[in-house]
Amino acid sequence: MSKAIFELVNELPTSNFTVSMLRGLDFVVPGQWNNLVGFENTIRTVTGETDESLIQQIGERAVFLYNDRSQGYQRAMWLYQTVDSTDKALGAAALANKVGESIPLLGFLNKLTPKADKAQTIDLTLKLVAELVAFCQINGIPGDSIGDFVSSLADYSGESLMRMVALVCVDGLIPLGPDFILKVQSNLSHTTPQDLEKSATFQGINSEIPGGNSAGKLNFINQSFDSVKGWMSNLVTSRNLTPQKVVGNLQKFATIADDKLDYLAAFIDVSTNYYEHTGTQTLARRLIERAVAEI
Repeated sequence: MSKAIFELVNELPTSNFTVSMLRGLDFVVPGQWNNLVGFENTIRTVTGETDESLIQQIGERAVFLYNDRSQGYQRAMWLYQTVDSTDKALGAAALANKVGESIPLLGFLNKLTPKADKAQTIDLTLKLVAELVAFCQINGIPGDSIGDFVSSLADYSGESLMRMVALVCVDGLIPLGPDFILKVQSNLSHTTPQDLEKSATFQGINSEIPGGNSAGKLNFINQSFDSVKGWMSNLVTSRNLTPQKVVGNLQKFATIADDKLDYLAAFIDVSTNYYEHTGTQTLARRLIERAVAEI
């Protein structure tokens, strides 16, 4: 990794479209996500510590742990960054100077092409697998520990929970509709290893996906989604989530249109990096918690 963890946390934006989008999703899990930025501020918030020398020790230990390549923190960070960067594809540069608190979407519709349902399915499930593998890396357990990951979802909170909520809302409900879980299952059943290999996201994180060859990796992706679909379904049902409800809440934080949801999904793809943003926050929290326990 080219940057230290304190740099990544210090450089997190306090305000951009990603932050606005995440704030717009707060209604799903009210109060769970706080846009915690700044490394020292994160240490103070996570630990409640005010002693400057102890804060310094915690920070140094967290940086040391992140830099230790025998640990999985850097690989987890790479996964969060990679699944976001491959999502952006074409158009990100053109949007960069337009992204702010309020964004008129309609002007970009002719520049964006929504993904086919199968491509969207592959990207959604690969993001899920990235979350699973990153969880395993952070916790020092084998990367194919689906059962441990599924069990942990019951305890997900804060930025980790918000990341999963965003996955369901902006990579599931908005582009694929209210029955996105059934659509994903159906699309996966018709997905071949060759389809998988055409995905830029798969090419990006292929080395970290368990399963051996592409056929084995596709099987692992299927198993992962099958294991998590119950959690996703419960989230949608218990919060009464619909594409329209999600977009309606997003509109409170950004000027977006709701009549072309597939285009909106494409716009979100190229103009947000919610996996990297919340993933950086998750890693910072875990490193700080571990550092406190070890000093």
